[in-house]
Amino acid sequence: MYLPAFRVWFARRPPPLGAHVQLLAASDFPFLNASYSPVLRQIEAGNRDVALRELDYLRFYLPEMFPALQRVVLLEDDVVVQRDLAELWRVDLGGQVNGALDTCFGGFRRYGKYLNFSEAAVRERVSPSACAWSYGVNVFDLQAWRRDQCTDQFHQLMDMNENGTLWDAASVLPAGLMTFYGNTRPLDRWWHVMGLGYNPHIRPEDIRGAAVIHFNGNLKPWLDVAFNQYKHLWTKYVDTDMEFLTLCNFGL
Repeated sequence: MYLPAFRVWFARRPPPLGAHVQLLAASDFPFLNASYSPVLRQIEAGNRDVALRELDYLRFYLPEMFPALQRVVLLEDDVVVQRDLAELWRVDLGGQVNGALDTCFGGFRRYGKYLNFSEAAVRERVSPSACAWSYGVNVFDLQAWRRDQCTDQFHQLMDMNENGTLWDAASVLPAGLMTFYGNTRPLDRWWHVMGLGYNPHIRPEDIRGAAVIHFNGNLKPWLDVAFNQYKHLWTKYVDTDMEFLTLCNFGL
């Protein structure tokens, strides 16, 4: 339902500097059907948790969606890009598939937080003390992805988690943690400063130095409940001259 709105937006506001925008819908990819994808099969079977995250699960099909590409930088929709990302495109992943910000500061956010280690299918594959990482800013080497058959691994894991016993299907991160276990290279922290949607204590110098800031959490900058000290970091980019935005309650 969002595609027509995106088309109107970019028709009214063409991207500057010769940038190219391609708008695609899931229906543009015929291979995305229930006979191939356990995600769509579970949605058709009535799995509401997976259905609510259908678009998020599409990231596991990047190599099939873009067969001519060798690398992708994936940004989520609650980030603000503050610096040129050209160097991120060229970062050395050392032959691994996924480049991401690791989040195990001290003893926090390790695999044990996201996965059910009472299940043998989890215990036999990953360690609870392994360092977790975050979506929001990711570099994917699609050649390495195809080499390691990561989509097939994801399908196997989704089939095993059909009843939601391995992880909470309402989140796509655990599926990524399992799929890219041992295949993720940490990015330098200044590429991705996260937590602006839940942490009021991020240092201003960290925000200023970040290439991308991430409003992950419930307190999004377009909501009235957003942190006042962070809100301007998003609102300064809002095109208030666009007539359609006057119909939106952004709490500006």
